[in-house]
Amino acid sequence: MTETIAILVSMILAATPLLFAALGEVITEKSGVLNLGVEGMMLAGAVTGFAVAASGYGPWLAIVCAALAGAAMAAIFGLLTLLLLANQVATGLALTMFGIGLSALVGKPFVGVPLEKLPSLPIPGLSRLPFVGPLLFQHDGLVYLAVLLTAAVHLFLTRSRAGLVVRAVGENHDAAHSLGFPVRLIRFGCVLFGGAMAGLGGAYLSLAYTPMWAQNMTAGRGWIALALVVFATWKPWRVLAGALLFGGFTIAQLHAQGLGLAVPPEFLAMLPYLATVLVLVLISRDAARIRLSAPACIGKQFHPDD
Repeated sequence: MTETIAILVSMILAATPLLFAALGEVITEKSGVLNLGVEGMMLAGAVTGFAVAASGYGPWLAIVCAALAGAAMAAIFGLLTLLLLANQVATGLALTMFGIGLSALVGKPFVGVPLEKLPSLPIPGLSRLPFVGPLLFQHDGLVYLAVLLTAAVHLFLTRSRAGLVVRAVGENHDAAHSLGFPVRLIRFGCVLFGGAMAGLGGAYLSLAYTPMWAQNMTAGRGWIALALVVFATWKPWRVLAGALLFGGFTIAQLHAQGLGLAVPPEFLAMLPYLATVLVLVLISRDAARIRLSAPACIGKQFHPDD
């Protein structure tokens, strides 16, 4: 029983950074913007959060600064694509490369610096329940925040007027503009939110999941988060389920090695990325359903003077 709980808890922890990044990208893409710079924004959040915490300013200020760092990276993307009308795919890829290089430079003095792990926050009463208590109610604050944000994003998109406006902008920006909605401003706000969420995902990696700084420590999780958005068909609760699935693949390699299975470690290390490719292949077989779920204007530039 204890081993089962440990495995399931590891899945939740591995899923948390993916969940943060994917939820932010859901909002971004729902507004009609495709930001492929999630990996770079996560790295910016990871190095910023670690640097602030290691400098003695506390974990909670570090988390806020990490979100701001991700939003700042996203602001660069927004300025280039929404105001200067640069290509979104090329700009997103450039943002990832910029984030990798910048984080390596900023984080160089912090390599090998020890840091205390983000403290857990057991929920009184619930944390003592058998099985469910240690599984769900003995985590750190960022895990709880990720689940709460999943519910908040779902309610925002399906139950609020602002969410309806965001979806309208993503479905038909010309119609939304003709109704008087500031399309570029709305999209810019969604891009900033996506960047802040990616920054939180990065902060979770460097402050809680593995409390340390290492160059390129996201290890492709930003790309997995992008695939997760498509896998979940832009629905927040499916993003949560998908994040747990991908988190399971991430920890499978660790437990397989612990069991002494005669499997090459290189194969085990590539399991999460192999699962990502397989999921995308399976999704492509149902392309019609995906097209119906995807925002119609995703990745398309808005020209208000056309």
